[in-house]
Amino acid sequence: MSRLKKHTVFGTLCRYLSFFCKKLLNFVTMRRLLTRVINRVLLCGTLKPAMGIEAEMHTQCQRRLVVGLGNTGMEGTRHNVGMAVLGALAARLGVADRWSGDKHVSGEVILSEVQQTHVVLLRPRLLMNINGVSVAKAAAKYGIKPEHILLVHDELDKPLGKIAIKHGGSARGHNGVRSCVDCLQTDVMSRIRVGIGRPVGKTVERHVLGRFSSEEKKVLDSVLVQSVDILLSQLSMQDSQQDSPSPSSPAGGREAAQKSQLKQKHEP
Repeated sequence: MSRLKKHTVFGTLCRYLSFFCKKLLNFVTMRRLLTRVINRVLLCGTLKPAMGIEAEMHTQCQRRLVVGLGNTGMEGTRHNVGMAVLGALAARLGVADRWSGDKHVSGEVILSEVQQTHVVLLRPRLLMNINGVSVAKAAAKYGIKPEHILLVHDELDKPLGKIAIKHGGSARGHNGVRSCVDCLQTDVMSRIRVGIGRPVGKTVERHVLGRFSSEEKKVLDSVLVQSVDILLSQLSMQDSQQDSPSPSSPAGGREAAQKSQLKQKHEP
């Protein structure tokens, strides 16, 4: 009788666990579906016609879009380390005082140059999960192809102090990258992945939305310098490399990543 009771209790627990997992899966699926719908709705707006230097950029072969992914109004958090890198890049280029709000791309932009390459720096003014809306609008406005976009973002699977380059491929669970893939309808964009490490003793959400500790900030200073070095090296590529053919289908980036993925890791 005791065995039968234990078996019944175990079976009940299994049913409850199965029910909970199904509900959780449905919640995640519905949240992603809702985010995709929001992306589509926000992309329905019209773009401001290119004028001045913006129009000139459309006639040039070399142009790149560099995006710092993050949550607007949450500067200094781990999830916004991509924006911190972009700020450091703007300072290195001597244009840190030139950020300008652009409602037509739902973000802040700076137009600059690196050697002969026109560069648009973009800080989305949207939540991380819909950053792709801002990226897609900026790409359309400045006539920049997805393969000429560099996304800079935080990376949980790498410890603080590690930086890696990923050329195309899946979002690997990063909501900001997933939004960009969804809005641009391709995954060929290159990414600068800045490690922030996985949390110990707290949830992932609390970790990524938290601020760097004083000890982490000492490492972060070196990470920002090295990340900017990597960005500048990518932006200084020769014209032949920059305009080389690349897959344009939604799955094309995955094939490119499997065939010629190049990763560079740096430790401060």
